Amino acid sequence: MGPEWIAIIALVALFVVGTVLPINMGALAYVAAWFVGVFALGMDDGDVLGGISASLVLTLIGVTYLFAIARNNGTVDLIVAQSIKMVGGRVALIPWVMFAVTAVLTAIGAASPAACAIIGPVALGFARRYKINPLMMGMFVVHGAQGGGFSPISIYGTITNSIMADVGYEGTEMAVFIASLGFNFAMAVILFFALGGRRLMSERVDPADAAGHAADRSVDGLNPGGTPAPAGGQGALATVTRTVGVRRDHVLTLVAFAAVAVTALAYDQDIGFVSITAAVFLAMLSPRQNKDAVKQIAWPTVLLVAGVTTYATVFTEAGAPEYIGLWAAGLGIVTIGALVLCYVGGVVSAFASSTALLPVIIPIAVPLIATGGVSAWSMAAALAVSSTIVDVSPFSTNGALMLANRPDTISEQAYYKQILGYAGIVTLVGPLLVWAILVLPGW
Repeated sequence: MGPEWIAIIALVALFVVGTVLPINMGALAYVAAWFVGVFALGMDDGDVLGGISASLVLTLIGVTYLFAIARNNGTVDLIVAQSIKMVGGRVALIPWVMFAVTAVLTAIGAASPAACAIIGPVALGFARRYKINPLMMGMFVVHGAQGGGFSPISIYGTITNSIMADVGYEGTEMAVFIASLGFNFAMAVILFFALGGRRLMSERVDPADAAGHAADRSVDGLNPGGTPAPAGGQGALATVTRTVGVRRDHVLTLVAFAAVAVTALAYDQDIGFVSITAAVFLAMLSPRQNKDAVKQIAWPTVLLVAGVTTYATVFTEAGAPEYIGLWAAGLGIVTIGALVLCYVGGVVSAFASSTALLPVIIPIAVPLIATGGVSAWSMAAALAVSSTIVDVSPFSTNGALMLANRPDTISEQAYYKQILGYAGIVTLVGPLLVWAILVLPGW
């Protein structure tokens, strides 16, 4: 058995075990990297460990640290409350506000599950109160998170862009972001009209009442679905926004977000260093309030990405990406190979971690790109969207969060079946549509 097959079998085992058992896939990836790298490929331990992307790990730490501070000081609460007021009492706009706010949160660096955990209970609380279809509202939150998730300073975007740069293709950042935002927005439009959006257009509520409901989503530390409310959640909004110091913190945090974006994009500085600098600056201004913010860094995600990127290096060293890519290219038509990879990304991601999948699936497409039959940006965008649009699945973190926070107007079993049915449609049709729009035309 060749080393490429050993690496492929280990990768499949990694995803199966990580899906069936509640074990961080990053830890599993480190084990796989050690066994395959040292015992199958004869690599030194140092060479195996050299596969970790220090820049990517720093970026994950920096952006989630900055977002934790924004959540602690009430800036996230302020964004939600002010956004709700903007609907002007129009019930039909509430789902779109939830979509937009979640997209903004992930676009500025929040992990997709974190954004869904914060906005999901708010959105589904509105669904119960104003008789909005809960499936529509929950999926709006997930699609919003995925829509903003590929901005150049987001976690997904940073992972994808770093990998594309590592394999020799740069300049795909905005194309991937716009493709993801466009597809998820289109899915939201379809959901809106399919699940009762027209009826909502004629309904009005008191804007103050709506904003107050956003501030009161947490009662005795619990979300509407009975799950613990995140630290610094909306329940504290009515209290924290009364203090002058916190209003100052809101302004400083928003300025910090803008400064991070400008410095990283306009001046081409490392987003990890820039974001952690902004986070430390804010922490120094309010040290007591933010002393525990470091505990809210997405350490499981850091472990996940560190482990998977390490294994991805071993996977590449074994020649597995070229083997799979050449097999797909050898199907005779490059676009058919691209379609196969889109479905592989979509199906696997529906049951496993999108964050873990991206570092593996994108390098596999390099041989297809090298043939010239498909452009780097369209292939990267197709794989990125196919691998994340399926996160509506109840087996994914985002879909599970919506299920956990379901309104009491629908039973858990009924809501589960609705989400599962919708996820099945997206998994079957989504990669095909993504491929047909991004890859097939030969942009």
